[in-house]
Amino acid sequence: MPKDFPFLRSNPGAQLGPLEQKMLEEVWSRGSVTVRELLADGKRRQAYTTIMTTLDRLFKKGLLLRVAEGKAFRYSPCCTREELPRLVAVTGIRQWIESAQASSLSLSYFVEAISAHDARLLDQLRALVERKRRELNGEEP
Repeated sequence: MPKDFPFLRSNPGAQLGPLEQKMLEEVWSRGSVTVRELLADGKRRQAYTTIMTTLDRLFKKGLLLRVAEGKAFRYSPCCTREELPRLVAVTGIRQWIESAQASSLSLSYFVEAISAHDARLLDQLRALVERKRRELNGEEP
């Protein structure tokens, strides 16, 4: 049974259906796979085209990489299970920043949300911003 990905629920564009979750788990467990390889064990009742479409959707959502292999594609994960929450969060935040046309007002909303949750996180945010600023300037941490 595939695991649920609760952190995807907050980002509607990144939501995964049950078959997508199952296929992503399969790709993670195998490392790389073709549609034929997924169907070879006979455990799936879905048609070749259903599996192919599902893997293509995961590719278009940025969760799988693919390379041509003959007339088909070989799919591999673009991140680990552990990296997925970070990928989803960063993608969602980037989309929010781009849609809000990055202004100090949209950043103030972010700071307000953080402080409403836990004001101590503001100190952590400041430390992270300072660390990133040093990194971007090529300074030692």
